[in-house]
Amino acid sequence: MAALLARLLAFVALAIVLPTMGRAGEPHWPATLVIGTASAGGTYEAYGEGLARLLTRELDLIVSTRATEGPAENLQLLETGAVQLAFVTQGVAVQGWNGTGRWADGRQFRALRVMFPMYDTPFQFMVLADSPVQSVAELAGKRIGIGPAGGTGGTYLPQMFGVLKVEAPLVTDEWAALARQLLDRKIDALAVAAGVPFPSFGEIERQAKVRYLPLSQRDIVELRLAMPELGVSSVPAGSYPTLRRLYPTVGLFNFAVAHRDLPDDLVFRIVDLVYRHQAELIEATPAAAETNPSNLSRNSFLPFHGGAARWYRNRSASGVVSGD
Repeated sequence: MAALLARLLAFVALAIVLPTMGRAGEPHWPATLVIGTASAGGTYEAYGEGLARLLTRELDLIVSTRATEGPAENLQLLETGAVQLAFVTQGVAVQGWNGTGRWADGRQFRALRVMFPMYDTPFQFMVLADSPVQSVAELAGKRIGIGPAGGTGGTYLPQMFGVLKVEAPLVTDEWAALARQLLDRKIDALAVAAGVPFPSFGEIERQAKVRYLPLSQRDIVELRLAMPELGVSSVPAGSYPTLRRLYPTVGLFNFAVAHRDLPDDLVFRIVDLVYRHQAELIEATPAAAETNPSNLSRNSFLPFHGGAARWYRNRSASGVVSGD
């Protein structure tokens, strides 16, 4: 009798649990969300893992990340619906929107809608401490790791080195793999566009002595004249153990975007959670310290998702923003 009662209780418990497994927070929400991030060892990966944990816990739906080559691939996946949320730099996003980037091949990618600003992406150049290279100009002829081909570095650095007249073999791969190649001296330098501190740089510094090569003021002027979407940027002293001085450079701001067809109330909720739990994102990556409404001004072109626009209007956090 006791065994029968136990089986009946187990059946009742299972009947209660099964209908709720995989159920979204609201009936009209998707049951799952996928965030397009970037390669292993980068800031997008750390930020994405932190955001996925937060949203899974708070939204009553499963949120996962998908490793990609970076913003260009993220826009392609967002357009097809393979991911519903994605991280992009404004420069690559504008290229995709207009269909002007070489990677876009004339196609326009217009499914993206901005949710919230993430952080600045400064371009950073690293060599091992015993390298004879003392400046970015001296990278000519050196083997330079620039990250995945579809990432921000893979998209922009070939153009930037062209502007600076630095001819060098550029190596594309995941950041974790490139960090190992630098330590093994199979490449001579790393050039990255990423939030600070960049995880792979921190890993390298734990194993070897390094130096950072800043852009000169002339370099910065030439790059911004050639690519107006680049902004003046810097890496604060102390961001890495061996970085003792402010590091001047150029950068692009990152935004989290959603597919335009996601429900407004879902995106409203995501934006609200991000700002209310910013400290949790900072634990995932210190770069999230720049995730605040004041940085909406860094978006001068891309449209906002209707749910995000409603959040900003309701909170009077950013002046006038609009959806489509």
